[in-house]
Amino acid sequence: MGLGSLLFLGLVAVVLIYAIVVYNSLVRVKHAVAKAWANIDVVLKQRHDELPKLVEVCKQYKQFESSTLERVIAARAQVHSAREHQDIAALGEAEGMLRMGLGRIFAVAEAYPELRANENFMQLQTRISQLENAIADRREFYNESVNINNVRIEQFPDAIVARLFHFDARPLLEFATVEKADVDVKALFG
Repeated sequence: MGLGSLLFLGLVAVVLIYAIVVYNSLVRVKHAVAKAWANIDVVLKQRHDELPKLVEVCKQYKQFESSTLERVIAARAQVHSAREHQDIAALGEAEGMLRMGLGRIFAVAEAYPELRANENFMQLQTRISQLENAIADRREFYNESVNINNVRIEQFPDAIVARLFHFDARPLLEFATVEKADVDVKALFG
């Protein structure tokens, strides 16, 4: 075997080893995105389970604004559907509607001193607020994982391996326009 053959085999081995390293790295990044999504899913499920309790406590106060409760129930169903189908765009939109509804419930509750004094209501309000903070943190982690994934599959030479093995870009979890807008406090209390 000649020197040229050895150099060629060495070059093929280096390229093959590099492709394996890049492939394994892309697999880790892909699974980091899946893990980040699963972390969001866990907290969304927890909040999904808490919302009916909050609605029921509010319903005990007969004069409590039923349209607000209906909006929260409808938004909860949309979030659940988007979560089940892993539809990131629909989830972002439904989350905005749900957050607006929850904000409205908590704002309207200010007009009901008996409700505000209800221990169950206060515990649920605290629990849901904690879950909202956890969702925000996990959204940030998910979007960071997606960003790393999307950059890696576009960078040369990783893009070659990514295209060869069908590594796809993932969508960011973007907020609904309504969620990014300033809160109209007057409308909340009106």
